[in-house]
Amino acid sequence: MFVDLATVHLKAGNGGNGAVSFHREKYVAAGGPDGGDGGRGGNIVFQGDRNLSTLADFRYKRKYTAESGQNGGASRCTGKSAPDLVISVPYGTLVKEAETGRILADISDDSSAIIAKGGNGGWGNMHFATATRQVPRFAKNGAAGEEFDVTLELKLLADVGLIGFPNVGKSTLISVVSEAKPKIANYHFTTLTPVLGVVRMGEGSSFVMADIPGLIEGAGTGAGLGHEFLRHVERCRILLHVLDISGSEGRDPIEDFDMINRELAVFSEELATHPQIVVANKCDLVEEEKIRQVQAYFEEKGYAFFPIMAAIGEGTKALIDYVAAALAKLPPLKHYEVEGRLPQEPVSGNGRTFHIRMENGVFFIDDAPWLMDIMNTVDPDDYESLQYFERVLRSSGIIEALENAGIAEGDTVQVEDVSFEFVP
Repeated sequence: MFVDLATVHLKAGNGGNGAVSFHREKYVAAGGPDGGDGGRGGNIVFQGDRNLSTLADFRYKRKYTAESGQNGGASRCTGKSAPDLVISVPYGTLVKEAETGRILADISDDSSAIIAKGGNGGWGNMHFATATRQVPRFAKNGAAGEEFDVTLELKLLADVGLIGFPNVGKSTLISVVSEAKPKIANYHFTTLTPVLGVVRMGEGSSFVMADIPGLIEGAGTGAGLGHEFLRHVERCRILLHVLDISGSEGRDPIEDFDMINRELAVFSEELATHPQIVVANKCDLVEEEKIRQVQAYFEEKGYAFFPIMAAIGEGTKALIDYVAAALAKLPPLKHYEVEGRLPQEPVSGNGRTFHIRMENGVFFIDDAPWLMDIMNTVDPDDYESLQYFERVLRSSGIIEALENAGIAEGDTVQVEDVSFEFVP
């Protein structure tokens, strides 16, 4: 099954926690704090793989979680950093932030891109020793890894795109000029997925052609299969617009041309400006005079025109030679500019978010999971540890927010299931 769109959830690894430890060795007095730092959490990395052709794997696995870093240890031992989680995707995959649609990576070759970053490891208590605080009984927890949804969108990497109504001979053409072997039959929508073929022009010279199925009236807004596959035309450098010049299905080739171009413009104004070559197929079923009339019409509008009989390969050599020469003058395949994630707006000091509310005389600090992580490292029986916790409350703006909310000495403050008395 051809799948070219998927949404998955990513969770990078958390950093390991710093350790609280003190050096103990015979004959060494006052060895001091020696708690090591936590290891870094694993990143989530997307890697291009030429052996993949669809995003089908992401239909069955929708959540990817990297390992967390190990906690720090005694004797200044740093915890082991977690390995990166590498996810393979086919060439041409755009990785977008699901919430905003911003492009995080364009995977178009063997290169890789870090999409979700693992959290840094927390500091061990050896970092908190000072001349006046020689026995720090606290350490920092590791930072949380990034967590969000991404949309994967496959846009095939092809130099040339074949467009046109169903049953005009696109599949026959690509089977004649390339190594592709699509299903060919005399009915609409024989081709249900894009077909790629390599057109070889000689030693060391070739280009990729794609047969894009499903273009009918209304394709730009979702009719037929067009809306599903028009995205694969966007990277193409040249479009071959294949027409049934014989009108064997009761349609006029010029009207077909105009209608398909209207659908391209509806889908993307940029797509409508792509260079096009008009390919008139099934010339064996129409009089020479009709071919000359249609050719004159398109050449007057500035389009290169090639009459062919795809079924027997007549005229295809001249067409392919012209396409190869035109490609040599055009820019390379389109690559999308990476935008990156928008920075998170901090609600309070140091980028640490929280929300203050009062209920029945108790002041609640909500939406602050980072604060609970810090509280778990604080020793309530250690004065210096409590001093550190107070500095965190001040630097993050929590104390100022509590005072603005009207808190007074002796009032109760609650964070999740932990409560304490406010002392200014």
